[in-house]
Amino acid sequence: MIMLKRIMHYLLISGAMLFYLSSYAQIDGSQKCYVRVGSLQSHFSAYGSERAWNNTYYEGLIWPADYPFQDNAVIKRSWAAVRDFKDKNGAHWSHYGVLYTLDAEGVGLFPMELKQSSKFKPPDVFVDGNDLKVIFAGEIDTIDANQIADRIITNVVNSSMGLTMTRKIYAFSQQYHDNYFIKEFTFTNTGNADWDPEIELTDTLRGVRIGWGTRYSMGREANWTIGDGQSWGKHTWVTRRGEDYALHYQEAITPEDPIVDWLRAGFSWAGQGENNAFDNIGGPDVTGSGRLTSPHHAGSVVIHVDRSAADNNDWIAQPVFLGWHAGDTYPSIGDQRVEDAPAMSDLYDMLSGNPYGGDQGKIGDITRMDEKHLTSITDPKDPWTVHNDGGGTNVMMTYGPFDLGPGESITIVEAEGINGLSRKMCELIGERWKKAYDTSGDNGPFDLPNGNETSDRNKFKNSWVYTGKDSIMLTFGRAKRNYDSGFNIPQPPLPPESFTVESGGNRIFTSWLASPSESDADFGGYRLYRAIGKPDTTFEEIFACGVGTNNPELSYSFDDMSPVRGQNYFYYLVAFDDGSENNTDLNPHGSLHSSHFYTKTTEAANLKRKAGTTFEQIRIVPNPFNIRHEAFIKQPDKLAFYDIPGVCTIRIYTERGDLVKTIEHNDGSGDEYWFLNTDKRQVLVSGIYIAHFELPDGRSTFRKFIVVR
Repeated sequence: MIMLKRIMHYLLISGAMLFYLSSYAQIDGSQKCYVRVGSLQSHFSAYGSERAWNNTYYEGLIWPADYPFQDNAVIKRSWAAVRDFKDKNGAHWSHYGVLYTLDAEGVGLFPMELKQSSKFKPPDVFVDGNDLKVIFAGEIDTIDANQIADRIITNVVNSSMGLTMTRKIYAFSQQYHDNYFIKEFTFTNTGNADWDPEIELTDTLRGVRIGWGTRYSMGREANWTIGDGQSWGKHTWVTRRGEDYALHYQEAITPEDPIVDWLRAGFSWAGQGENNAFDNIGGPDVTGSGRLTSPHHAGSVVIHVDRSAADNNDWIAQPVFLGWHAGDTYPSIGDQRVEDAPAMSDLYDMLSGNPYGGDQGKIGDITRMDEKHLTSITDPKDPWTVHNDGGGTNVMMTYGPFDLGPGESITIVEAEGINGLSRKMCELIGERWKKAYDTSGDNGPFDLPNGNETSDRNKFKNSWVYTGKDSIMLTFGRAKRNYDSGFNIPQPPLPPESFTVESGGNRIFTSWLASPSESDADFGGYRLYRAIGKPDTTFEEIFACGVGTNNPELSYSFDDMSPVRGQNYFYYLVAFDDGSENNTDLNPHGSLHSSHFYTKTTEAANLKRKAGTTFEQIRIVPNPFNIRHEAFIKQPDKLAFYDIPGVCTIRIYTERGDLVKTIEHNDGSGDEYWFLNTDKRQVLVSGIYIAHFELPDGRSTFRKFIVVR
């Protein structure tokens, strides 16, 4: 009987191996998949972890994705290690490990698959005939109408220890769940230690330990407002939660009490830069409006850890290490050479829960770093001075040990998310703080989040910034409930199949094709939103309609009659439901809507007048131009030439006759706009200028205008 079981076990493993071998092939480790469906958007790398540096700036984990310069990623260093290991060359290692990095490709790591599936075909979006989705063509590999998440990324990476990582990233666009990614990591002892299909290793992997340290910049703008290395997270604080998880893990998270501290979580935010004379918590734009540029609280929550390959119950004592670790302090394990053996042991020790490179509490700790080292919310202590590693501070999570026989697996599930003050609140709080900062004797009173008042402008600002701690824990709670429910969150209607915007002479035309969800009993209709000046500003609803109220053939249109000539207009369209099916405890009740990122236009539409028929019609607006009097909303340097010929060359000269700008106008309209920059990309200075208009047949005229800066 025992022998029969062994034979069956061998056949099962062999079948699994054959399926594995036939399913994957070598891919380039530098490949990336981008997710752009919710308020949190990012990329994921083929080698199994992410380094955000793109040779220009740190890119990734963009939140809120409506605005520019909201990247939060710096680096995620991931490791796996094992003890008592014999490699494919027969060499024995007391400890052996791999670092998931592009530099390890072909030596310790062997990327096998990176693909993205979508729940539905994204809608087509056009502005004046331009296809705005064409630049994203090829991002989606397959459409799977049966999946629940909007997007699923699947990534498979072999390693030289025969441990294969399969990670799946789930992204949602439902408005209460679009600011986190659920990450499901499955580690399997495949025995495949390279790219080819041959199985090189057949031993049990003993004492497998897995872990990662993740560092955040807390908003790309923070590098400019906080400075001094915040682009790589130099001044980042880390805290943790869930010390008493074992006492609460069977409790439900309810709508009445959606924020709990007992979840196993670690997260970061930007602290004080020691070289700043002002309190920089929240990254106030001290040289501008005061807007808070760094409200971000970013990190991960542990959702599930298998107890063993044979027991998939949640191991509530994991992670073995949950806390913080110095930014760039870790064992350098090189290229898996014999000389790396001491570093391999150090790596295994670090993944076992012992901070590398210093005493406990110096280089890393399992405490709440902020609560241990800060005396108040206005304490000016710089977090990097705790450990003196200029790289900053990582959120550290490690797991294990696990024993994995051939073909056996364990799964770890986390959710990574970001939350904090909204853009509107960042503007309101930051501007009020800046007013007090600039005004001697302005002691408020300032309203605190709990309804009390204070005369301390920094306490006021920081109290609001630190509401992000509750916000990120709210996000983590929703992520856990989503996963635990089997992704059973209420689903919003699908977006319309296409959305078109066309500029006109006296209106802007919008039209769209029906959402595939129109047949759903709870389908409500459509809402159209518009922004003026630029796409990263406030959008306001300008139209709404129900099913079939516009056109019985289920194509819809709306003519926007209110645009003003010279302004730029941006739009998005969402489908919404009546909220009757959103009645679970997984998120707030009420109407749900499709993600506006599916239809948001990033190219401007504007009114275009007919071409002028005589030179006498030509006007320059405004004239004189005064930088203090903004003629076009959120476009302070914009100058317009109206009622000009449909095709002409416009040359701008100084009063003494120097040519500074040449504009070729050839779109057939009577409008042309200029942002007061010269052909050498210099800003036009104050003075009197001459605009010369020349037709293709040589006829010409000119107009004078004045610029005041």
